[in-house]
Amino acid sequence: MRFAVIGAGVAGLATAAALAERGAKVTLIERAPALGGNASWLAGGMLAPFCEGESAPASVVELGRSAIDWWDARVPGVAREGTLVVAPARDAAEIERFAARTSGHERVDEARISALEPDLAGRFRKGLFFPQEGHLDPRRALAALVDRLARLGAELIFGEDGLGYAANADVAVDCRGFAARPDLPELRGVRGEMIRLRTREVRLTRTIRFLHPRIPLYVVPRGEGEYMIGATMIESSERGAVSVRSALELLSAAYALHPAFGEAEILELGADVRPAYDNNEPRIEERDGRIFLNGFYRHGFLLAPAFAERAADLCFAQAENEPHLGRWLVKNLAGLGEIELPSRREDRPDPFAGFFENEADA
Repeated sequence: MRFAVIGAGVAGLATAAALAERGAKVTLIERAPALGGNASWLAGGMLAPFCEGESAPASVVELGRSAIDWWDARVPGVAREGTLVVAPARDAAEIERFAARTSGHERVDEARISALEPDLAGRFRKGLFFPQEGHLDPRRALAALVDRLARLGAELIFGEDGLGYAANADVAVDCRGFAARPDLPELRGVRGEMIRLRTREVRLTRTIRFLHPRIPLYVVPRGEGEYMIGATMIESSERGAVSVRSALELLSAAYALHPAFGEAEILELGADVRPAYDNNEPRIEERDGRIFLNGFYRHGFLLAPAFAERAADLCFAQAENEPHLGRWLVKNLAGLGEIELPSRREDRPDPFAGFFENEADA
């Protein structure tokens, strides 16, 4: 069976990996000329199911809990340092609200915050620590999945439209994200913006969620003084560059977390559109001969592992239902005993001759 996966974002790469790991022959097709340039490339990479429970359905928490193990088994650099949630003293009530809506956390005081993150010493009186969470570098993780697929014998095609390949595959999985909207008109776009900084003045080891009054902020360490700053969720399908307002809000919030971010270098500002359904949960569905896996909203790296495995299950189930001579013979001839096939070396009548009108058809 030939399996085609369209799209080299996190959903497509995870699905292709899930198929290839089960021994499937997989072709991954991406229209971009190289890896990157999509919403997955700009993601925060937070593996934080408990924190996401603050606004996400319970299913996101449950399905996301195994993500950190899935990624850790396949890509390098997965950090298991937990998530620290803090807020300015004047907004301490936000900590209580966040605690009431989440689970899996420990309450931490000023001393514990200082022990977890010495560079935040004396800046916050209380917070929440989620020890079972972690993070990864999305770009490093996606590149590692590409390498893994190559080692597993998958065919990787960049710079071509995957729909033509899908038409010729036995089973095709469409993971094109918001680009699939012509086929999935119920998708909506949610714009996300990020800033990548470098500073030697701040050293953080885990994701920090800063409950800023105007814009909740997350800061994800990427190593060697680099940090990804993100938070925006704008109901818009416009790509474009990062707006001045968003840049100011993100940078102001980072400065409020620690003033040393004011001296950081800006390495990158990026924006893209994430696909979402009305309930902000992903879906797997079959339409027009394809399996569509889409709608990850802001939970791509968190939920891709669980949904990739589900998509692989569906692919193999669909493959089992395809007409196949070998399976038909096993199913329909079982129990009939031995069938003696004719030998060319013996002058025996052909038992199948009656099935065909002439020798050429046989």
